[in-house]
Amino acid sequence: MIKILNAEEFNSTIENGSGVAVVDFFATWCAPCKMLAPVFQQASDEMGSSANFVKVDIDQTMDIARKYNVSTVPTVMIFKDGKPVEILVGFMPKESLISKVNNHL
Repeated sequence: MIKILNAEEFNSTIENGSGVAVVDFFATWCAPCKMLAPVFQQASDEMGSSANFVKVDIDQTMDIARKYNVSTVPTVMIFKDGKPVEILVGFMPKESLISKVNNHL
């Protein structure tokens, strides 16, 4: 199961982390987010430890969503060494997500 980060965990895990992290900014009321959830989980399972897959509930951590200008969900943001390197908005197939992540490994 992919961990849902709070603000403190986001700071320590993502912003101060190293390597590639993939963050799914979502909301519990968002239908496309619910469609993306199993795809995101499958991509995480397939990629193993090569990238850190986590989720952020924008309703619980509005400050983080504002900081990264997340105004549409789902938004998947790829971070490398604590810095955002790619932003993907909306639902996407697993193969597309994996391909985008692989571009930053």
